[in-house]
Parts: sequence; C-alpha cells; structure tokens
Amino acid sequence: MKMYIGGEWVSKRNTAEVINPYDGSIVDTVPKADAEDVETALATALKGAPTMRRLSAYDRYTILRKAADLISQRAEDFARTITLEEGKVIAESRAEVQRAVQTITLSAEEAKRIHGETVPLDGVPGVTRQFGFTIRVPCGVVVAISPFNFPLNLVCHKVGPALAAGNSVIIKPASNTPLSALKLTEVLLEAGCPPEGVQCITGPGGKIGDLLCADSRVRKITFTGSRDVGEHIVKTAGLKKVTMELGSNSPLIIMPDADMEKVVAATVSSGYSNAGQVCISTQRVLIGNKAYGDFLDALKPAVEGITTGNPLDEKVRMGPMIREADAARVNEWIKEAVGQGARVVAGGSRQGRMHQPTVVADVKPQMRISRDELFGPAVAVTRFGDINEAIALANDSKYGLSAGIFTQNIDWAMKFAREVDSGNLMINSGPQWRADLMPYGGLKESGMGKEGPRYAVEEMTELKMVVFHLQE
Repeated sequence: MKMYIGGEWVSKRNTAEVINPYDGSIVDTVPKADAEDVETALATALKGAPTMRRLSAYDRYTILRKAADLISQRAEDFARTITLEEGKVIAESRAEVQRAVQTITLSAEEAKRIHGETVPLDGVPGVTRQFGFTIRVPCGVVVAISPFNFPLNLVCHKVGPALAAGNSVIIKPASNTPLSALKLTEVLLEAGCPPEGVQCITGPGGKIGDLLCADSRVRKITFTGSRDVGEHIVKTAGLKKVTMELGSNSPLIIMPDADMEKVVAATVSSGYSNAGQVCISTQRVLIGNKAYGDFLDALKPAVEGITTGNPLDEKVRMGPMIREADAARVNEWIKEAVGQGARVVAGGSRQGRMHQPTVVADVKPQMRISRDELFGPAVAVTRFGDINEAIALANDSKYGLSAGIFTQNIDWAMKFAREVDSGNLMINSGPQWRADLMPYGGLKESGMGKEGPRYAVEEMTELKMVVFHLQE
C-alpha cells in the first residue's frame, strides 16, 4: 500500500514488509518515509488546520458519521486485515472493528457538543460591568502515534476526536501494523474529510516519530505505547500538549467470597486475549491463601483448553505474538521466575512467535514477571493474607492503568476503589474491560491524559476566556 501525505497517495523506492505473525508470509509492503516526507506531512497539516477549523460542527459530524458507516460496510475486510498484520484471532478482530465503528460514531456526536460556559465574574468583589464566557477552539496540528495491538480502534481513538474537534491530524501507525490505519485513511477521505485534514505516514518509528514530535508546528501529541518510548516522546516534544497512554501490569484481586467459576472465566478472557498483548491484560492474580489451591486447580484446565494456531481459523482462541523476540522475552521471564522459586502450572513453552498460554504460581512481588510489564500470554499468581495486603501488593508497582477485584463485600469493594492507585477500577470483572465512551487513562507511570471521545476532544482543544467590559 501507499502512504498518504501532501494530499496524495505516495510510494517510495524504500519499502518495509508487513509480516503475518503466524506464518511469516508477506502481507503487503508500505513506504519507508524519510525526513523530506515528514516535512511534506507537517507543511500540509499546517495548511490543513485552518481548513478543518472552518468546518462547521455539523460538517465534521457528517464526515465522521459517514466514515463509521463505511467501516461497518467493510467490516470483514478490516477484520481480516487486522488478523493478517497483527495476529489476533478473527473473532477478536471482528470485535475490534465493531468497537472502531462505535469510536468514530461517538466522535461524530462529540463534534456537536463542543462548547464553553459563562463565568460568573460578578462573584468577585467590585466586579459589576464584566461579562465573561469561555470558548473551545481546535489545537491545530495533532500527531497521533498508535501501537500495534489494536491497529484500527486505537487509531480511531486518536483520529476521531482530533477531527471532531476541528484539527488536522498526522497518523503514524505502528511499523508492524500500518495497513489498518491506511485503510482507515481511505475511508475518511471517501467520507469527505478535506485532503489536507488527515495524513498517514509510514516507516521507522524512531526516526519519523522524533521529527514529528520535536517540530514546533505540532501542538498536540497523542501516543499509546510503552512507558520508555512515552518518556522519550515527552522529552522530545517540549512545550506541547501530550496524552500518554502507556504500560501496565494490571492486578486482579480475588477475595475469599468470590465466585470461583466467574473468576476463572475472567482470568482466561482478560489474561490471554490477543496473546496477552493488551495494556490492561490481567498480569498479576492476587488471591487469598485459603482459595489459592482451588483457584489453581480450576484455572489449569481452563488455560490448557485454549486452542492456539492460525488466527484465521474460527476454532482457534489464541494466535501468535507480534514478534518472535517478544515471545522469547516472555519465555525468558517465565524461566527466570522459576529459577527464583516460582513454578509453572500450565504452559510455559514457545515455538517461534507462538507462546503457550501460561500460568506461573508462587510468584513473589520482586520477580520481573510481576514487577514489569510482561505483555504476553502468562499470568503470575501471588498469595495474600487480607484485603490490606492485597491492596498493598496491587499498589506495589510503578504502573496504574487498570485493576480488578472479585468480591460481594461492599466494604472491600469500596476500599479497593478508594485505595488502589489506578485510572480504571473494575468490580467483579477482570481489569481488561473498556467501553469506548468512558474516560480511559492511567496513573503513575501508566501515563497522563484521557482517551474516550468526549475526554479526548477536551484534550485536543484549547480553552479561551472572553471578557466583555461593559459601559453600563
């Protein structure tokens, strides 16, 4: 496929292969952009910003509403593209497409809801002839840098609100999974987005990303990815608005009154979907001493029953990891934990990019599989004594994106909600739950800012204060 910059579809002599993670076949090739291409993209986006700003709210709504309809019409093509370039099973890809439809639809609605408010200035002593109100205006140029694991919906979470707010946007998709973003760009243009309003530039993230993020013409950066890359972007960006949706090692607390059947189902669904490559996957399962053995006995056959293989096969429940190096890293961390006293209850081996769904028990908080972000198909199980110890273990992390608890005790649930340092808190659910209209973002080193169309629009607009000094 070609990339879209400067109002046209562009090919390059230097290209990058998009590889099917399952069998290593070449799905397609995309251009490798260079510094000249970045300059073209930035100059065009700067020109496009006032064009987008002049569009009425209804015009922006109409464009996004039509785009959502087009995605829905092409749902199976998008789903197949996601599976081929990313490796998640086809059922999960279809679900991602439907979420993307909702994300763009919600963004369209938000285009009609951007407004300010009156400010009661006469509440200040001596102020009698001033009348004030706020208005929201677009930021200008937005750079959207997206990850590989949701190559359509997480692009929509950035592009939809950016366009709804009246900005121009430059999409930099993940190098491993650019095809879904390029197809989304096609859809947006077909839906009526001005040619200079959206661009999609492909190539190596380090080089292109640094050039985009450092440029003073960019006012807003929205990034989803690893903690280390996020820190680098913030340092590179300088005085810009940034939204950083970074890593996690999400805990799931299981209290003694939890329904074991529901707990096992939630652990499986939230620990192994997309081969564990979800930033809010269940990574750490914290369970009370009395239920510890029963939980492992119930979890083991459930995890061993997860079928792996070709993600296009309707019967397969888990596909490969995106890169063999990532599968090797996951396996290395598991072996390291075993060497430090943990034990493998299920799985534990890999073949190429395909890593078995794995359960590691007797995990200590200081082990890397518990402390850092694994981002793979394994859960680490750790004992606790009471609710206070469980919360302390949940908070014993530099991350704070999502956490879950299973309990019917309202006092425990409220204590969890108040005291666990996480941006998203799930009661009687695994941490991997997200509705696309909710505010979504983390605490601590899991980032800053919020996604979700309504909240992202606020992040992608500037607030201006207007004061009339009246004569009478």
